[in-house]
Amino acid sequence: MLAYPTIDPVLLSVGPIQLRWYGLMYVIGFAAAYLLVLYQAKLFHWQQMRDRLDDLHLFLILGVVLGGRLGYVLFYNPAYYLAHPLDIPAIWTGGMSFHGGCLGALLAGYLFCRRTGLDFWKAADLFIVSAPIGLFFGRLGNFINGELFGRITVVPWGMVFPEGGPLPRHPSQLYEALLEGVVLFIVLWAVKAKPWQPASTSRWPHGTLLALFLGLYGCFRFLVEFVREPDPQIGLIGSTFSMGQLLCLAMIVAAPLLWRWLHQRATQDRPR
Repeated sequence: MLAYPTIDPVLLSVGPIQLRWYGLMYVIGFAAAYLLVLYQAKLFHWQQMRDRLDDLHLFLILGVVLGGRLGYVLFYNPAYYLAHPLDIPAIWTGGMSFHGGCLGALLAGYLFCRRTGLDFWKAADLFIVSAPIGLFFGRLGNFINGELFGRITVVPWGMVFPEGGPLPRHPSQLYEALLEGVVLFIVLWAVKAKPWQPASTSRWPHGTLLALFLGLYGCFRFLVEFVREPDPQIGLIGSTFSMGQLLCLAMIVAAPLLWRWLHQRATQDRPR
């Protein structure tokens, strides 16, 4: 097995103030997303996005944080938080849900675009291309914290995590960083211009990059969950699937439906 590289989760401490690796990963992810969206807005000559980017980015950050926390409360530990409602805002104690953060970001983006007149589907395409960068750094933060580790394994790259008992486990955080971060980014970045090309708008209308993200992320996460340790307060549902897998199944089903709807919408709007 490989030795788990124990890293102090606290990067810097000044009195009562702590800078943690996990928080730094969030900051890097949000900053990278901002720069990549700005680059695309310039590349595709969308001045309206460049003018509104600062405000929209702030809205999306709030959507990710609030949605991620509420998603964890509702999807993963509702009984505890029903009994301890004052603990819901305590995000510094841990407990964030990707699926909740995704829904929160989509809702925040939709409300912002509706209020300002931005095209929601165009904005979704720009931002979703950058999302895997945040996922990559977020999973690295999970690995540094020694949390969300995998199930017990005999593979030679298994690791003994400080909170995972004496037996080696899959470093599932690194699997997710590779698939949800690196691979997903490469795929989305390779096709980022498709919706902006007139010749391909019938097959790649705006919003299809979002659909592609939902489908691929859902598949990658669904597969990794087979070797990821289920949340102890839930375990496996029906002795087969984790909560994360059920939520990913919803994404996998929604992706082609969204793509089909966008295609039909683009076909109907095409001049005849």
